[in-house]
Amino acid sequence: MTDTSKAADASDGPSDISLGTAALPSGGGPAALRRRTTVVLVVSQILGGLGVATGIALAAVLAEEIGGSERLAGLATTSSVLGTAVLSLPFAALTAARGRRAGLTAGYLVGAVGGGIVVLASVAGHFPLLLLGTAVFGAGSSANLQARFAAADLAEPAHRGRAISTVVWATTVGAVLGPNIAAPAGRAVAGLGIPEAAGPFLWGGAVFLLAAALVFALLRPDPLLTARALAAAASPSAASAERRSLRAGLAAVAASPHARLALTAVACSHTTMVSIMVMTPVDLGHHGADIELIGLVISVHIAGMYAFSPVMGRLCDRLGRFSLISIGVALSACAALLAGTADGDHVQSAAGLFLLGLGWSAGLVGGSTLLTDSVPQETRAAVQGLSDLAMNAAAGAGGALSGLVVAGAGYGWLNVMGAALLLPVVALVLLARARRPAAEGR
Repeated sequence: MTDTSKAADASDGPSDISLGTAALPSGGGPAALRRRTTVVLVVSQILGGLGVATGIALAAVLAEEIGGSERLAGLATTSSVLGTAVLSLPFAALTAARGRRAGLTAGYLVGAVGGGIVVLASVAGHFPLLLLGTAVFGAGSSANLQARFAAADLAEPAHRGRAISTVVWATTVGAVLGPNIAAPAGRAVAGLGIPEAAGPFLWGGAVFLLAAALVFALLRPDPLLTARALAAAASPSAASAERRSLRAGLAAVAASPHARLALTAVACSHTTMVSIMVMTPVDLGHHGADIELIGLVISVHIAGMYAFSPVMGRLCDRLGRFSLISIGVALSACAALLAGTADGDHVQSAAGLFLLGLGWSAGLVGGSTLLTDSVPQETRAAVQGLSDLAMNAAAGAGGALSGLVVAGAGYGWLNVMGAALLLPVVALVLLARARRPAAEGR
């Protein structure tokens, strides 16, 4: 049975299929290789998450200092998100050609270069160069996102959700520690003639270099290349390099209703989360919240995003991919209702942001797992890169437009629009469930 023929079964329940041993390198069986790969990915994800969170923590402050206007403050973060989206494609192409080790190493190295560009821009006081640097710095985020798919390369279909969620969970450590390291990182470079707000980018770049070295040295054998070798041993025709191109990835998504659902779920849940989250601190401030309270609410939100991802992984494998995506939609819709009607109730706002994080986690884990299930092995790297492009491009647009929505209609209407973004996911899930009995009958 091929990967594509298993997709319907894997999308809504566990499978008993396991890795064979024909193409495995010597020195251990499938289970040992999976454990080793997961450990390396978890450690690199902690480092990568730390680098991203440390650098971006004061990005808005740095942009305001260099640009000289509060209106320009948000452009640094937006530039980083868009950089993550645009850079997803070349890294996906590199991964498809050379494997996960090459793609992740390159992502972290380019992210480190971006940190250096930001430092140069801050010293020179050059705002366009700052935006270029933050965009290139987004390569680190691109590598972090791709790491979750690397965890699924060698995972058994019945445990793919758990494998992806484990790597997503590892981001919690860096996401929590990063903002707390930002201030000391800034003070550490004060004597070097570097603005304090640029110090976190210098430190973030150094952490990316460490992550790149770890992946390059220890992610051996490459999980994607090993998985391909296993697939080629079972079906030699699947090894065609042409099928690994980005064009082949687009064709694979177009040919699979489940892949289209998965990509839509990831993109819509991410856009809903970003659109509401970026304007919540502004709304809280308008209702009298101080910086400490705003920071606490955002911390609760981040905990919802990452800390419970192992639970989402287990639900994904036990209940099925469709069910977890549906849970994510319900959680995000409830979050929009709570946050949009809080009207100064800070506890209600915090509860809404926590549910928003949980909904994002469910959508990301469920959608990423379904996407991996739904396309052939030889096109997965390209399809996964397209997924990251779609989710970050959509979120970048949503984040940029959210300020206009709040200014013109209010924070409550922003939440209504955020919930409305989930309707295509609902429609595709219902359509997929309606089609499934006929597919099973065949």
